[in-house]
Order: sequence, then structure tokens, then C-alpha cells
Amino acid sequence: MAALVEAIHVKRKHLFEYENEPFVCLDSDISTPTARGGQTLVRLKMRNLLTQAVFDKTFKAQDKFKEPDLVLSPATYLYTDGDGTHFLDQESYETLTLSPAQLGNAADYLIDGLALQVHKYNGNPIGLQLPIFVDLAITYTEPAVRGDTSSGATKIARLETGLEIKVPLFIKEGEKVRVTTETGEFSGRA
Repeated sequence: MAALVEAIHVKRKHLFEYENEPFVCLDSDISTPTARGGQTLVRLKMRNLLTQAVFDKTFKAQDKFKEPDLVLSPATYLYTDGDGTHFLDQESYETLTLSPAQLGNAADYLIDGLALQVHKYNGNPIGLQLPIFVDLAITYTEPAVRGDTSSGATKIARLETGLEIKVPLFIKEGEKVRVTTETGEFSGRA
């Protein structure tokens, strides 16, 4: 029997099952009533891992959720074609395929040989967990203009995956930069 977790104990990034589908908690807010006999309520902002839909729902504090049959499997990015995006499972050495809907914005960070983890729900791939940082090469950026040195100045750079981010003026075309996958922001030179 899978362990049950009460709604009041669900925190950010916690995985749980609701109405037989896996969810991840994006944010939780607990409201305790001031009147006697009032129930403590928990408002969860949650994402359905199958459909990627995000919504808010309010639960009673004692409502219970099952832990989903969700496994993270190490994998490597192979290629993308008309059938989807393909990954090599590092444990079973089988090819896993995800649709563009299952990928979401993860396609902006996929380069050949990238090591990541594939979410499997009941044995079927449903999504990805990217590394925190990905090193990507800059394919195009404007050259810095002499004298344009105000503090914190940035410019737009296009990366090898097509993603465009803001980078400091001193970064040049051809350099590799480290990008935060959660926010899509420049983190430093690679």
C-alpha cells in the first residue's frame, strides 16, 4: 500500500496523486480560521504531470493523497524528429519518446548527449527533469559598443538551441554560457 500524505504536509515540489493522476505542488498556502470550530484549509497551486495544466485547488487539512507510482530514470538526449523527441534510458538501454506537449519548454535546453532524468508514471514516460544548469554555445549576439559600459547593461544572445536570453555586454559570439533551466536566465560563463 502506497503511503498517504495529508494535504497540510504537501509543500513546494512535492509529488502526489489526485483523482488517479500525478501532480506536483508549485505552491501551498495554509489558512487557519480564527473562529472556533473552523477548519484549516490548504490552497495548492499544482501542475498535472500528464497534461501540464496548472490550477489552484483548496483542500481540507486532513485530506489525504497517495504517492504516485512515479520513477525518475536517468537518460540521455538523442535526437528530435517528426515522431517526437527521443532519449536513451541509461538503465534499460531502450529508446524513450516524448511528444512536444510532454516536453514543454525543455526543448530549449536539449543538446546532443545531455544527461537528464525522465519521469515515468506507471512505467510510461510522461516528462523530463532537466539539470539545474545547462551549458550552451552562443550562435549570435551583437558586438559590444565601446563606451557602452553602464553597470548591469545586457544584450540579447541567441543560443545553439534557438533560445534567446539576456547576457552581459562582454559575452561574445561563440562562447559557452551557463543557463538556469528553471528560469531561462544567464548564470555565468561555462
